[in-house]
Amino acid sequence: MENGKPKIGIIGLGPVGLILAVHFKEAGCEVAICDYDKDKMNLIRNHGIELIGAIKKLLFFQYNYSSVTELLDHDVDILISAVKSYRVDKLLSQVEKYKHNLHLLCAQNGIDISQTYTSHFSESQILRLVINFAGVLHAPNTVNVTFFNPPNYIASINDTQSAMSEKIASLLTSVGLTTESIDSFSITSHVWKKTILIASISALCGISNLTVKEAIANSDTMEIVEQIIMECNDVAKAEGIKFGDNFVKLMIRELKQSGDHFPSLAVDLLNNRETEIDYSNGKIVEYGRKHYIQTPLNLIFTNLVKAMTKKNNNH
Repeated sequence: MENGKPKIGIIGLGPVGLILAVHFKEAGCEVAICDYDKDKMNLIRNHGIELIGAIKKLLFFQYNYSSVTELLDHDVDILISAVKSYRVDKLLSQVEKYKHNLHLLCAQNGIDISQTYTSHFSESQILRLVINFAGVLHAPNTVNVTFFNPPNYIASINDTQSAMSEKIASLLTSVGLTTESIDSFSITSHVWKKTILIASISALCGISNLTVKEAIANSDTMEIVEQIIMECNDVAKAEGIKFGDNFVKLMIRELKQSGDHFPSLAVDLLNNRETEIDYSNGKIVEYGRKHYIQTPLNLIFTNLVKAMTKKNNNH
């Protein structure tokens, strides 16, 4: 670390990676960024990363790489994985060949994603971030930040690295991306809550071609959203995670604050790309089966998204 601030490496420059890169750089950290898309990296090198919408910032980056090896040779203290959930295992297989003293920050939403990290690295190396902002790419180097409902949450997954968790939270908060450091048990509840939000709306928007705002405003789709949340809440209760009596109403309130945009999963589905459905609705189905709880709506959306993805990939 230099000047008490960690060197940050970020792999995966979708909206999440780009937003985090800008804020860590603004907080005074040395930030190295990596994406396999060389055209994107050239654009960032020449024009910087720009945030528009709910957050407006423009920063330039000195350390730009298009391979994991190059980034790891930069000798970062914290490696932030902001790739899609289904790519994490492949990424970590590359990372574990080079570094064993890193702090790894999981920047994916979704239930059980941290288990992929612990299959490659010690629990004491891993931190989990629950993200309460979203954005869509306006250009490869420009993110339209559609909303930020603070705070984000961060934790060491076994509470051995609480000091690092607090440092990261402090850095992000100092530049307006308010983040709270919490314990490993509390982060689990926030992971489930965020996943339920994603499960309630993302696949629905992708299949219906409705934005979040449009789906919430439509009484027919709103009824589906409410039923999905209730299914998810039943499964969460069976797992010992309790959100309170007004949970459904609170989730609807948060969705109404999300803006007029397509969620990430919906964007991937609409663009014929692989999705992260297995870590949202798919996980609700999986845990429902574990507790003998039927989750018909989550099952329908999981299987429909998979069927559509399979058809698109075969063309």
